[in-house]
Order: sequence, then C-alpha cells, then structure tokens
Amino acid sequence: MFGSAPAWLWLAFIAIVVLALFVDFAVLKKQGSHAVGVQEAIRWSIVWVVLSLAFNVFLWWAYVQESGTVVANTKALEFLTGYLVEKSLAVDNIFVFLMIFTYFSVPAAFQKRVLMIGIILAMVLRAIMILIGGWLIAEFHWILYVFGAFLVFTGIKMWTANDEEPDLEGNPALKLLRRFMTVSPHYDGEKFFTLHNGVKVATPMLLVCTLVGITDVIFAVDSIPAIFAITADPFIVLTSNIFAILGLRAMFFLLAAMAAKFHLLNYGLAVVLVFIGTKMLLVFWEIKIPALVSLAVVVGVLAITMVWSVRTAPKIGGSKTVEE
Repeated sequence: MFGSAPAWLWLAFIAIVVLALFVDFAVLKKQGSHAVGVQEAIRWSIVWVVLSLAFNVFLWWAYVQESGTVVANTKALEFLTGYLVEKSLAVDNIFVFLMIFTYFSVPAAFQKRVLMIGIILAMVLRAIMILIGGWLIAEFHWILYVFGAFLVFTGIKMWTANDEEPDLEGNPALKLLRRFMTVSPHYDGEKFFTLHNGVKVATPMLLVCTLVGITDVIFAVDSIPAIFAITADPFIVLTSNIFAILGLRAMFFLLAAMAAKFHLLNYGLAVVLVFIGTKMLLVFWEIKIPALVSLAVVVGVLAITMVWSVRTAPKIGGSKTVEE
C-alpha cells in the first residue's frame, strides 16, 4: 500500500511539502491581499517547477542508495512522466477555477488565498484517494482495466464536449453546498463567516474555497487513474501528484491571463487521456509501453497542441492581472 520507498524517504517527502507550504503561507501573509500579476506568477511557477525537479533528483539519489541505479532511473522517470501528466491535466482545473471566480465575482485580491486553501484541501483528499487506489490495485489487479476504460471514455467525452459551455449553476456540488449553507450576498474581506441581519452566515469566500476543493477532487477521478497507468507505486503516484498541485496556484494566474491562447489544449488533453487509458488496457495482452515512450507521447502531444493553439489564437489585449 505504501509503495517501494523506505520510511525515511516518506518522512523526507512530508517534511519538504510541509516546509514548502509554510514558506508559501509566510510569503502570502507578508504580501497580504493583492492581485497577482503575470510576472509574479511566472516567478512562482519557476520556483515550483525547480523544486519538483530538485525533488526528483533527490528521489533518484535515494533509490540509488536503497535499490541501485537501474531502479533509481526507472522511479525518477516515472515521477517525471507522472508529474507532467498531472501538470497538464491540471489545466482543466484552472479553467473551471476561473469560471468559479467569475461566477462568484471573487475580487482579484482574494483569489490567491482561495486557491491556497482549496489546494491544501485537495492535497489531503487526493492523498487519501491515492492510498485507497494503491490498495485496490494491489488487491484487485483487474481494477487497472476499469481505470483504463474510464480514461478512454473520459478522453472521448472531453474531445466531443470541448466546445460546450460549462454550467456552474447546474453543478450538483454547488446545489448541495447551498442546501447546507446560508450565504451572505457580500464578501467581508477574507472572512469565512460574517453577520448578516444579525445572523451569523457563511460568506461567498467559504463557498468558493469549498467548491474549489471539491472541483479538484472531482478532476482527480480522471487524473489519478491516469498516473496509475504510468506506475502502480503509491509513493511515486502521490509525490508526483502533490508536487503538481503545489504549483497549481501560480499556474492558474499565469494561464488565466492568456487562456484564449490555449483554446485547443483540451483536444490535446483528450488525446493524452485516450493514450494512457489504452496503455492500461494493453496490459491485459501483456503489452507494456515503456515509461520513456509515454513521456515522449505526452510531451509531444501537448507541445503540438500548445504551438497550434498559439498560432491560431484570436488577437486579444494583454492583461497584467486576473480581473475582478
């Protein structure tokens, strides 16, 4: 259930993540509420990517000490492939987050805090889902084929529904939250609760944070099976997932400012999902696609789609921040 990693490597991973979150929270508190500009988003995106790659080097070294170079090379490649897959699939999350912020008119100065809280909630829930998924695969190997078929179906659905506008008002999670929450019509800074007509009620801030966390977990139903196609090792699945999520907030502000330039990216993501699902199904016939080939396909498809998106993007005015 806990994978091939020794206990000390698990502890090192947890310590690194906790330290990264502590630093991030400290910076967030020092900066206070403010709209995140493109330059700041680029700087933080670089920081999270460098941290993720540095962890991969550390992971490779740790496996060299424990199991030798061959195993270390395999694990490091699996981590990198899984990280790229999770990072690319997170693009869908970002566009839904942008829709949520627009729908609830979240002030630009508050968006950074909302994402921070939503991401921490998502990290905890994803960790639980991954460990359960690892146990299921260990006990019931046939579950891999179910995951594979689900990914192929999801990829096809993503391709055919790409031009459809998402319906947030009809979102079942939002309807459920509204049944259990009385929400004030106005924000009260970054507070989760406020007094409205003398009654303590939730602010839209609490509703948005909860919805962001739930939305990420819903998307994890697609992305977690995708990474289990790359490796069945829960440690690699969890670490690549968490490091991809850590950089999600910075990537949101970066991509939200130029969302129109990647208008074809969902088609690329659909192809990636179908490929990964097919890879899982091929195991039934004992056909195993090497991790290096998977990495090349994922990078190639996404690169082609992004380049083609930029070449065919409508002309839009540049924006420095995600507006209210």
